[in-house]
Amino acid sequence: MKLLVTGGAGFIGSAVVRLAVARGHSVVNLDALTYAGCLENVASVSDSPLYVFEQADIRDRAALDRVLAAHQPDAVMHLAAESHVDRSIDGPGDFISTNVTGTYELLEAARAYWTAMGRPDGFRFHHISTDEVFGSLGPTGQFHEATPYDPRSPYSASKAASDHLVQAWHHTYGLPVVLTNCSNNYGPYHFPEKLIPVIILNALAGAPLPIYGDGSNVRDWLYVEDHADALLLVLEKGALGRSYNIGGENERSNLELVRTICAILDAKQPKARGSYADQITFVTDRPGHDARYAIDPTRIREELGWRPSVTVDEGLARTVDWYLENEGWWQKLQARKDVGTRLGVTA
Repeated sequence: MKLLVTGGAGFIGSAVVRLAVARGHSVVNLDALTYAGCLENVASVSDSPLYVFEQADIRDRAALDRVLAAHQPDAVMHLAAESHVDRSIDGPGDFISTNVTGTYELLEAARAYWTAMGRPDGFRFHHISTDEVFGSLGPTGQFHEATPYDPRSPYSASKAASDHLVQAWHHTYGLPVVLTNCSNNYGPYHFPEKLIPVIILNALAGAPLPIYGDGSNVRDWLYVEDHADALLLVLEKGALGRSYNIGGENERSNLELVRTICAILDAKQPKARGSYADQITFVTDRPGHDARYAIDPTRIREELGWRPSVTVDEGLARTVDWYLENEGWWQKLQARKDVGTRLGVTA
């Protein structure tokens, strides 16, 4: 199968690219290489005859038409997105432009390409989204595919809009789509402005470990390589027009998560004195911070036979090892614009 992966130089997209090539798929990686894009993420497959890179913006319809016509993929996996909630609070326009307008342009380009190719039965447009479109949970309950949308941040609102566009293009034009909504990802190549890499890298630097509010916010953590496996499975076997929630079945509060990372670092690279947990610092909460996310993965488990293979403790240990072994990768990214600066404090 030949795949066009948008955002394939990003965190989740690059995991999909690496796994797809390893499984023998041809991959066209389309990425604009904005601040979070990094071609080193796919260096392990860059010399493969199965891999091609195209630098293009999903908002550029002419570029999309050119890439689709030139490579004639069997499927589009749409992962390109602005994804950092804090950045969306400070600059929502970029999120509307990329996540909403960009998805529209990609849908129209894919529809034109699919039509020109004679509407092949095997073509798929796989839209990858987030559990944040469902809003915030209380202490109990889980998000399922029929949970009403209730986005609370500019980021999640832009992703909710893109989800609705994809479903509309399926129902109105017959475009063969599948959708997935995932819980929080973590693992190798995670851009160093997100919580887990921030904690690991600040700990190693002897800097404060910032926790928003009282640290009670709960997330369901999904190892990125498990997520990539689930995405390829949904692409190949998911029912048309159907959405699938992909969860890690690993809930942790932010404070619990940070303490776990500190304990792993204490064991792997102990400080001269004390624990990394001594660096924990509570900071002003982010505006509209959702209390809890949790995924009900029943549909993907029962229909497609998928469940996560990596526990959060195992995944965090692997992730810490990766950052300890790849200092050159993250040091260069830390020098990029606003990385390491507290964002999203205005409302």
